[in-house]
Amino acid sequence: MRSLLSRLDRFLVPSPDPARVGWLREWTYAHRGLHDELAPENSLAAFAGALEGGMGVECDIQRSRDHAAMLMHDWELDRLTGVTGPTACYSAEELARIAYLDSEHMLARLDDLLELVDGKVPILVEIKSRRRYDVEESCVAVRDALAGYEGRHAVMSFDPRVSRWFRRHSPNTVQGLVMREDHYGMTQKAWQRHLALWFARPEFIAYHVAALPNPMVSSLRAGGMPVLTWTVDTPDLRDHARVHADAPIVEGAGVA
Repeated sequence: MRSLLSRLDRFLVPSPDPARVGWLREWTYAHRGLHDELAPENSLAAFAGALEGGMGVECDIQRSRDHAAMLMHDWELDRLTGVTGPTACYSAEELARIAYLDSEHMLARLDDLLELVDGKVPILVEIKSRRRYDVEESCVAVRDALAGYEGRHAVMSFDPRVSRWFRRHSPNTVQGLVMREDHYGMTQKAWQRHLALWFARPEFIAYHVAALPNPMVSSLRAGGMPVLTWTVDTPDLRDHARVHADAPIVEGAGVA
């Protein structure tokens, strides 16, 4: 059964063009920026720290009420700010006036990150999604923000609809699939993982480091698909990632 699934993977998900995706393997990526107690996650300060350290950046995208791509991981503002309520209930202008807890740093847009990075390092843009969410609106917001941006970048999501959308509507954008196998994800079973892969047809995989090595991922990697892994937050996990993946997405003690 395993060999049959591997053959189906290779048949249904073509190997990506090495010229398009080779750069993904060449970097270490700062998970939500190089954040700490002074530079909150997904803040421009955290991303500036990653640039200073010569690291690629990984950011999260939530959508504002007026459909702007905002640099925010959570669906609710409560954990990271002194404001209560869903991120999507506020306009981009309103969100830009909200500070992180115990910080002078404000929430920002994807546009702000692109201006900051300006092609110096690559950017991984993770679009957040969940069941019964109109993720296509977020895809449009990200595509519009990226229009004309010439630096290396890629879009990824746990939601296989994101890869599918970008393949159809923004074919110049490198697109990937994020997956995990624990009870937090929607791909705990092997058949769910393969089905998501076949639907998304990604150009790279970003796989949970705790689930590596994995036969499906190892087979895809052997076939030429770049494998990124997250969240690498200890030296041991960094060593593990070096063996079983092509590039780590790091934070905390996982930063070399």
